[in-house]
Amino acid sequence: MNLASSFGLSTKPNLSHFHLLLKHYAESKNPRRVLLIFRDLLEYNEKPNESTFALLVKGCSSFSSSFGLNSAEANQIHTHLIKSGTVQFTHLSTALLDFYMKLGCFVAAQYLFDDMRARDVVSWNALICGFSRNGYCFDALYLFLQMLREGFSPSPTTLVSLVPSCGRPELIFQGKSIHGFGIKTGHDLNSQVKNALTSMYAKCADLEAAECLFLEIVDKSVVSWNTMIGAFGQNGLFDEAMLVFKQMREENVEASPVTMVCLLSANAYPDSTHCYAIKTGLINDLSVITSLVCEYARRGNSNPAEQLYISFPQKNLVALTAIIQSHAEKGNMFSAVECFAGIQQSDMKPDAVTMVSILRGITDPAHFGVGLVFHGYGFKTGLSDKNLVANALISMYLRFDHIEAAFSVFYETHEKPLISWNSLISGCVQGGRSSDAFQLFHQMKLFGHDPDAITIASLLSGCGQLGYLQFGERLHNYVLRNNLAVENFVGTALIDMYTKCGRIERTEKVFKSIKEPCLATWNAMISGYSLYGLEHKALSCFSEMQEQVPNPDQITFLGVLAACTHAGLVQEGRKYFETMRKEFKMVPTLQHYACMVGLLGRAGLFEEALMLIRDMEMEPDFAVWGALLNACCIHQEVKLGEYLAKKLFLLDHRSGGFYLLMSNLYAAKGWWNEVAKVREMMREAGGDGCSAAVTKVKCSSASTTDSGDANSVLFTMIELNDSQRFS
Repeated sequence: MNLASSFGLSTKPNLSHFHLLLKHYAESKNPRRVLLIFRDLLEYNEKPNESTFALLVKGCSSFSSSFGLNSAEANQIHTHLIKSGTVQFTHLSTALLDFYMKLGCFVAAQYLFDDMRARDVVSWNALICGFSRNGYCFDALYLFLQMLREGFSPSPTTLVSLVPSCGRPELIFQGKSIHGFGIKTGHDLNSQVKNALTSMYAKCADLEAAECLFLEIVDKSVVSWNTMIGAFGQNGLFDEAMLVFKQMREENVEASPVTMVCLLSANAYPDSTHCYAIKTGLINDLSVITSLVCEYARRGNSNPAEQLYISFPQKNLVALTAIIQSHAEKGNMFSAVECFAGIQQSDMKPDAVTMVSILRGITDPAHFGVGLVFHGYGFKTGLSDKNLVANALISMYLRFDHIEAAFSVFYETHEKPLISWNSLISGCVQGGRSSDAFQLFHQMKLFGHDPDAITIASLLSGCGQLGYLQFGERLHNYVLRNNLAVENFVGTALIDMYTKCGRIERTEKVFKSIKEPCLATWNAMISGYSLYGLEHKALSCFSEMQEQVPNPDQITFLGVLAACTHAGLVQEGRKYFETMRKEFKMVPTLQHYACMVGLLGRAGLFEEALMLIRDMEMEPDFAVWGALLNACCIHQEVKLGEYLAKKLFLLDHRSGGFYLLMSNLYAAKGWWNEVAKVREMMREAGGDGCSAAVTKVKCSSASTTDSGDANSVLFTMIELNDSQRFS
């Protein structure tokens, strides 16, 4: 069937018929069909005019990326405009300019703009909006200044296009300047300009200014309400966002799909939002469905997320990726992989975010094989070349101490941004290979990358591990020279480094230079004082911390209990341990119990220590029993010490720690025969810890006098029945 018969015509269609078709497909937002109609028009030897090209460019610029249009097709249209001479019309050049910007062809758009004989405000707006929308903030601001220099008067649309470029804290001054310009020209009275300014101030965390502008809007549309709900939500003020929504409903303003998305981003309960969306009919919108699925999944509610996703006929990669991430975070890799297979069965193409969602969830060694399979998939599809996926693979390999594999992925990646260097440097430090981290740092400098706060913090941690005080001081000087904020993790890393390198006075100096220490910084300072035996300073620091950071965590109490243990402050240790459990509702970890057992044992309160172990909510580990055995050495409690040695032997017979403690206990009693037997047991057990302990035992064995006890209780007690805990 030819085109004429499809129109129901006996003769060939004329230009007006083509215009009707172009208009129809432009309105239905099908640019691919618009192009086909234009090609048919040329085949029928119809000569396109200004109106034809206006319909063509308008139709192609609508949702162009969704239908696979590319720069080559835009260049062909541009060529036709030049050949026909219609490129001289400003409105056509502006429409083509907008098309180029939507395709991301910024150079072509700039050339077209520079060649335009007559520009108007709309032309400037198209270019400014394109740069701003694509994140080229400084280019958009420069164009605005150039527009003013050439004598053009910006319109409200200009400001609406430009203001989003300033939605970053570092550009708040420029945003305020544009606001001032809007006040001067009267454009600030426009509700769209006010909405844009409100959003800009919210993104810069200036909520006072955002709320002031919002209140100035006389006729608040749903866009205005959505902007304010989003402003509170993105700044973590969820209750305020819900209050604004309630006021919006009291004003009888109907919610839109964007309202639902803003509410969900403001941490609204997905159940209630879901019900409201069903009640108002907004549940049929794809963006609402996607946001609900993502919020259910983010909260770990995988079942309702999957049910909602299945119930909607139109499938969506973003929603399914959120479900995959939810399963992966819970360690349910079977379901995550099953959902991933569903993506491929639905003819959707997994992207880098989908891959990363799975790779980040591989934390169990049993799932490491899944990670290897997905590495192979990424290599086959080319996704492993993406920086996001490469970094996730590096992190996965480092998580399981496969450092050589991480290095391999890193060196095979074509582009190595700073985040990739940081991932590998941090992984080396955490894996105990700080020397490799320093070598990587020097390579990173050769590649032209300057370290950021994350790089500095990782390297400082490595300095603490190796005791590289001089290099740590150089890093500190770099921070000061480059005005990097010595707050949060950088300050904490400096405190930790100076503490481990034996410079407590520098630790205090760094701590005092931090205006508002975070909880991690307080914890580092308390632990530092504890490590140096400055228990009173540690406890004083804890009291001071509670005035500024009222909610300590488990690490805080670990430092406090360690201080009490070092100083033998039994009463204070009991008090803080109970405060931790009762006042702050924290469940003590094995480390906390080890501190308390060590504190009570050193004070000779063995019965209380054993009662504490008996009442533990978990099985005691090597550290807990070892703390009590160490106390037995101090007080020469041989019988209990031998029992504890049995417990430790059953937990890890190759560790040299308990052998060393038992030899010290026998030596303190003068039982040198038993010391010799313990040494022999260490030789038979082998292991790195044992070989080090043998050396220490040799040094402590100054005599081999027989104690008179021919039988070693240590060998006998290993054969004893241990069906229940010692009490």
